[in-house]
Amino acid sequence: MNSRQLETFAAVMKAGTISRAAELLGVTQPGVSRAIAELEKSLGFLLFDRIRNRIVATPEGKLFYAQVQASFLGMDSLRATAARIRDHGAGQLRVGSLSALGSSLVPRAVRRFRDRRPEIAVTLMVLPSRDVRDGVASGAFDIGLAADEIDVSGVLHQLFVQPRVLCALPLGHPLAEKELIGPADLHDLPFVAYVPEDRARQRLDRIFAEAGVKPRIVVETIYAATVCALVAEGVGVGLVSPYAVAGADPTRLVLRPFEPEVQSRSLLILPLDRPKSQLVRDFIDCLMEVR
Repeated sequence: MNSRQLETFAAVMKAGTISRAAELLGVTQPGVSRAIAELEKSLGFLLFDRIRNRIVATPEGKLFYAQVQASFLGMDSLRATAARIRDHGAGQLRVGSLSALGSSLVPRAVRRFRDRRPEIAVTLMVLPSRDVRDGVASGAFDIGLAADEIDVSGVLHQLFVQPRVLCALPLGHPLAEKELIGPADLHDLPFVAYVPEDRARQRLDRIFAEAGVKPRIVVETIYAATVCALVAEGVGVGLVSPYAVAGADPTRLVLRPFEPEVQSRSLLILPLDRPKSQLVRDFIDCLMEVR
């Protein structure tokens, strides 16, 4: 028994005659008759009675046809599922992001992606960059956005954004009167810093050391959103990515350019041994459009 024989049998049942079934299938009548005979031989029972040059389905043939129809419906379902996977991937997209982008840029990309793919569920996890990297490497995330201090072994990576950091000041702070903030302005001021392993923190430390100044670090944190919140509460001043302040309360923060220029670099990372699905490609397009 094979699929050709089953398709021929179904065509005969639908058409009612060998000749019309042959027309439907685009084959010869002897070819249809031969396929039916081969199928009956493999099944061990007759599918049709031959009565005066007519064929009539046997009770066994009718019962078997019901099962063939069910199997064809199953194949149609499989084809539809395959088409959905081809067009939309697995139906779920798992994204990991560092805080600076996870509270601003990535939500905008998710909204754009959902407008285009409303049937796709998105999971967005905002985590430390090293955890985002580990999640991508292990396959827990389909795509990740992480700071450039991560270990990039075991993942595909490319530079995603490198905005110039801004100086965040509490509302009413004396430095808010200045148009440009430099290292000397921050000497001995209460300062909200990133943790020492952060690349942007390391670049800033070098700049402060070269200028011979030393801000007074009062809090260290891994999250850009936390820096903004602490600055808004008046705990100190800080240097943050412009993406990190997108969700901050503008009535409680003042932002000023910082000189010399310091960039906050973020990477787009993907699993190393997994080809990009169409879903991932579509989401990357959305990320590129909103950055």
